[in-house]
Amino acid sequence: MTGINPYLNFNGNTEEAFNFYRSIFGGEFKSLMRFKDLPPEAAMPGSDPEKIMHIALPIGKETVLMGNDVPEVKMGNNFYLSINTHSEGEADLIFKGLSAGGTVTMPMQKVFWGAYFGMFKDKYEIQWMISFDYNQK
Repeated sequence: MTGINPYLNFNGNTEEAFNFYRSIFGGEFKSLMRFKDLPPEAAMPGSDPEKIMHIALPIGKETVLMGNDVPEVKMGNNFYLSINTHSEGEADLIFKGLSAGGTVTMPMQKVFWGAYFGMFKDKYEIQWMISFDYNQK
């Protein structure tokens, strides 16, 4: 495993929140993708094209604070723990183990941003994202 990072969901004010976090932690955004940047096959109907689909801000040597805008944010669905792995095999093992008895919301699969990725809520109602980035060094 390469690391575990917090992934925060916001109800339309991700950009404001992350500019605030950047003012505290410093640095530059590692990634900033808006809904309008999605390829047609991944478009999300009803999404505001200017809102944030994904943003990443390194806040330490090994930690990246990530987030996005999602509808109907409330306590309990406002964050994920995101695990980055060294391989697809490791991603599958961690996904299978942690999701046992839980609810899979997106099975592990290759995604348009160059990763092998899946999401679920474990049996204790904690939300997880598991990812292997094909472009990692």
